[in-house]
Amino acid sequence: MTAVITRPAVAPARPEPPPGPRRSVVTLGIATLLVLLLGGSVLAAAAVGASGLGPGHVLQSIGHHLGLTPVGLPRLDDAIIWEIRLPRVITAGLVGAALALSGAVMQTLTRNPLADPYLLGLSSGAALGAVSVLLLGLGLVLPVAAFLGAMLALAAALALTGRAAARGSTRIVLAGIAVAQICSAATSFVIFSAAQGDSYREVLAWLMGSLGGAEWSSLTVAGPIIVVAALLLIGYARSLDAFVFGDQVAASLGVATGPTRLVLLGLVALLTGSAVAVSGAIGFLGLTLPHAVRFLTGPAHGRLLPVLAPAGAIFLIWTDTAARTVLAPEEVPVGILTALIGAPVFGVLLWRQRRSA
Repeated sequence: MTAVITRPAVAPARPEPPPGPRRSVVTLGIATLLVLLLGGSVLAAAAVGASGLGPGHVLQSIGHHLGLTPVGLPRLDDAIIWEIRLPRVITAGLVGAALALSGAVMQTLTRNPLADPYLLGLSSGAALGAVSVLLLGLGLVLPVAAFLGAMLALAAALALTGRAAARGSTRIVLAGIAVAQICSAATSFVIFSAAQGDSYREVLAWLMGSLGGAEWSSLTVAGPIIVVAALLLIGYARSLDAFVFGDQVAASLGVATGPTRLVLLGLVALLTGSAVAVSGAIGFLGLTLPHAVRFLTGPAHGRLLPVLAPAGAIFLIWTDTAARTVLAPEEVPVGILTALIGAPVFGVLLWRQRRSA
């Protein structure tokens, strides 16, 4: 989804003071708890299904494939866990973390509380690349095509913006909207002119967001990119704190605003492009979850981002688990569930902010 409100959010009069020891300990405790819950969620979600397997079977399968246990599961049970469920669960975790982090960073860089990871037309560019190869029968290269489409959309948005991109102008938001509309129109034309028979259903499932095609092969490509880009974003936490108060304040605090903004936009593009390439466009997660987590951590990115990453991972793991089981044997595109959950939650957050204003 693409936000259209470009009016900057009202910034506080002065930067927030550094967090005290007590606040840092609380944040560390929350992050540690979420990491433990994330590990448990991976084991539990990989065991959910009609096959009657449990978390112990998941551990046994993982241990056997890593060479830690000599005895593995029966071949069918092992294939269900190792070849089908684990790649999907791990992909869901990585995509959830990537979208949550990207949403928080975009909201800060644009100073727009309604910004999301797809603001620069990345999802529309990825959709155009993915739909094109699906309709050509080249599904094996779908992640690559989607990633290249997202990167081309970013390049087009930056080209339209010009030097204003480094200054954080609202022009980059408008350029992203223009690129998104062009790519969406091109995608619709490709579907209308080339889709036949069952290809409509395949294309529609991808456009709504689905992790049904997750495999180790795509995960080994997208996973390292997501992990490295996420760690680099967390390393820019202090610079992001400075951007909250505008470029002049950030420059006075020693941040090279132009180059730093371009680096951050590039990292967001890598995260979002990699996520969309393996999952399709999953809406509302990157918009809603950063606002929800700020109620726990406060606005400082040094506290927000380390908590937000595992929170996003856990959220999407269980949302996708519900998507593949709630109407089993049929599967609901996970993007539908994230919208059903995210839209009401975002409404509640807006209502609470209105009451406290």
